[in-house]
Amino acid sequence: MSSLSPDSVLEDFEYDESAEACFLGDIVAFGTVFMSIFYSLVFAFGLVGNLLVVFALTNSQKHKSIADIYLLNLALSDLLFVATLPFWTHYVINEEGLHNAVCKLTTALFFIGYFGGIFFITVISIDRYLAIVMAANSMNNRTVQHGVTISLGVWAAAILVAAPQFMFTKRKENECLGDYPEVLQEIWPVLRNVEVNSLGFLLPLLIMSFCYFRIIRTLFSCKNHKKAKAIKLILLVVIVFFLFWTPYNVVIFLETLKLYDFFPSCDLKRDLRLALSVTEIIAFSHCCLNPLIYAFAGEKFRRYLYHLYSKCLAVLCGRPVHVSFSPSESQRSKRESVLSSNFTHYTSDGDASLLL
Repeated sequence: MSSLSPDSVLEDFEYDESAEACFLGDIVAFGTVFMSIFYSLVFAFGLVGNLLVVFALTNSQKHKSIADIYLLNLALSDLLFVATLPFWTHYVINEEGLHNAVCKLTTALFFIGYFGGIFFITVISIDRYLAIVMAANSMNNRTVQHGVTISLGVWAAAILVAAPQFMFTKRKENECLGDYPEVLQEIWPVLRNVEVNSLGFLLPLLIMSFCYFRIIRTLFSCKNHKKAKAIKLILLVVIVFFLFWTPYNVVIFLETLKLYDFFPSCDLKRDLRLALSVTEIIAFSHCCLNPLIYAFAGEKFRRYLYHLYSKCLAVLCGRPVHVSFSPSESQRSKRESVLSSNFTHYTSDGDASLLL
């Protein structure tokens, strides 16, 4: 499933116009083992992390905020994305591939989850910008109802943007690939790659960079003891997104150039195929980090995990386990709550997330 496209998977040879074969069998064999292992790891960690976020948000008795709505939808997008990875693992290691219906459905869900996750990361950035930089003007617009409406719009946008990626996908000769009409065979793969580069990376990165740059400027002008921690978390969000997705999108761009015969050398084609396998796994593993960045960093979510651990321990031990905090912990928690309230008052973000 390299390059966000099943089209090029498991091809042992690639031919140029002079019909000279470029052997890629060893690269494909390495990619098969490499991707099957890491798909499984990404699936396991992504499933556990995002399910914890969903449980924390849905089981909490406290009032939900617009930020919680976006975090919940981000976790659901990542779950949709990782749920397709076992099918791609089966596709990579099994010569029979996927049945036609499974091929179409898996490809559709994969791309919807892929674009949905990136779009919700972008929406979270915009929401933080509105809450902190545009606090006075956004107070009445950042409600749970607005969050639900915007989330539905994001899902619709994700389906619309993902459609060109899967609309022509079908099973053909045991492979799950795009079977394009003759008139689109040359231009459609290019358009798909351009869409991934632009809507799946460049535009979200520009929006995130602008929002968080303005947020950092606002925080520097705010006399608050927690601003250093907030700035570090903001920088972490942008840097991690950039580091994990940039190499993959660069390779996607090079793949587009290859369609125009920019890489006639067999060695370059082999290197590009290998780079696809490596950078794809790095990019896809970002969904495992979303819970760590957006939820696990929050004190309230860590406290929820501790209570969840205590409940599980009580069930296993057959007796109740009381959760207690030391005086120093309680005092620190109370002090941080006061600081958080001051910061909330400054930003007019009265519906601060349960997790953040």
